[in-house]
Parts: sequence; C-alpha cells; structure tokens
Amino acid sequence: MRFILHCLLISVLTGSLSHANAQGAIMPGDTLASDSTAAVRPNYKMLRGIFAAQSAVYLGTLYGLSKSWYKNKLTRFTIEDDSHEWLQMDKMGHLYTSYQIARHTAALYKKTGISKRQMLVYGAISGVIFQTPIEILDGFSPDYGFSPGDMIANISGSALYLGQVALWDEVRIQPKFSFHYTSLARVRPELLGSTWSERWLKDYNGQTYWFSASPKSFFKGSRWPAWLCFSVGYGIQDMVSAEPDKSIEMGYRPYRQYYLSMDIDLTKIKTRSKFVKTLGFLLNSVKIPAPALQITKNGVDFKPFYF
Repeated sequence: MRFILHCLLISVLTGSLSHANAQGAIMPGDTLASDSTAAVRPNYKMLRGIFAAQSAVYLGTLYGLSKSWYKNKLTRFTIEDDSHEWLQMDKMGHLYTSYQIARHTAALYKKTGISKRQMLVYGAISGVIFQTPIEILDGFSPDYGFSPGDMIANISGSALYLGQVALWDEVRIQPKFSFHYTSLARVRPELLGSTWSERWLKDYNGQTYWFSASPKSFFKGSRWPAWLCFSVGYGIQDMVSAEPDKSIEMGYRPYRQYYLSMDIDLTKIKTRSKFVKTLGFLLNSVKIPAPALQITKNGVDFKPFYF
C-alpha cells in the first residue's frame, strides 16, 4: 500500500486541525464526556468548508497518484493476497494510518459543534473512505492487485478508534509509531529507500508500531500518573524483500521483534495553553524515545534508548 499517501492524508488533517485551533476553537482531548447536540448549534459553514477542503485535496492527490504512481496502464480488477508479505508489518501501517485519520478527522469535525455520535461516525468512516479508493486503484493495477488484508487492517484501525470512544467515552489505547535507520536499506535501496527521507517510509525494518496505555485509564482510583503509559511494540528485522523466502535466499534470516517500554500520553499533560494542548494532540501519534526490552527468537535484549 502507498504509505507515502497515508502520511500525506494525516498531514492534511493535521494542518487543518492546527488551523482550526488557531482560529480559537477549543482543542478536544481524547475524552469526550458529553454529546453537544442539545448545547451547541453546529457551525454548518465551517462543516461544509472542512469537508470541501479535505475532499478537494484528497481527490487531487488521488488524481496525481493515478497519473504518476501507477506507471502501467490500469487493467481489469484483480485480487492479490499479500497477507504473508513483510511479516504483516505493512498491515500494522494500515491499521495505524486508518486509526490516525479517524482520530484527527473526529477532532476536526468536533470543532464544528456536531454531536458526539456524528463526530464518531465521520471520524470512523473517514479512516476507511480515505483509503478505499487507493485500494481499488491497486485492484486495477497490474503491479499490485486489491488486497483483502489491507482492507481488513483499514477497517480495524477505524474500529479501534470508534470502539474505544463508544465503549469508554475516551481513547485508552493509543497506536503509535517510531522509526530508526538501518543498514539494510543499502542492500536494496530501490525497495527500502535510497535517501534518508525515503527510508523512514519504506524500510519496514526500522519501523515499530506501538500500543500505549496508562493503568490510570483502567483503574480510575489509582494514583498512577494519567500521562505515564506502558507500551508494547512490534517490529521486524532482516527483511530485504516483501517475501520472507526471498530474503532467506539472499542470505538473511527474517524474524519478528516485540518490545516493552514506557511512554507518555501527551494529551493527559495538564496545561492551560491551547497551543500546547494542540501540539500534544498532534504529537501523540509518535512514541517517545525510551529504554525498552526487545524480545526475539534470539532471546531478550535491553535497549537503553530505543525509537
């Protein structure tokens, strides 16, 4: 899947969210304690403006993608089962991106004064709707094919956001991302990135996807700081091809990596500054660098500083 476009979509939402906050709107946290229908009349002008702006940027991006990324002419629709590729790291990327699109979109639309139910619907379906046309384009591309695994991951990311807010009225488990550069990109720069900027998008060996949660969210009476989280992560190593068997043929031994670390929920840090609240909300999609335990087939290793 086109991870670069995923990042672009999140950037568009992030930019819109920052702009809306600069206009003086109240920055919503990851807790939504009440429905706004009875108290606030929706700002339909802002609602239409946000929808129009996002639609224009997204449609323009899709058009550019169809002209530049898909180098070969689109053909008949095909289905490609790629669930075995990259040890499922690309599926983690889909889940993470869909979740972040849902989270940012919900916060953006919440500023218009719509109800909690509407906000949840707009946010949840955006994570799927924003990516489905790309999946369909993949289906018509002779180079890729429609991936059922990608769609499942997209839906799972949106469901993870919707389910938490619907069940707990807040987000307790935060998907996050971190990256470090690896030497494997030099082996196949055309696949894993030839420049530093490309590598953090393409080199799955350097990516780690996390799920962070604070015990305070589950045990309200606890004295544990609400902002201090435990975080579990997933990564891979020695993948120089999407296919594990091909990586083995090239002399590598692909394996999975699991992590246990600490993290900070930046939305739970108390401050009166709207700017700091907005910055915390936006940066809360990234795992902070911290010591970590790495668990692999080779045993347990301690990383004093891992990102």
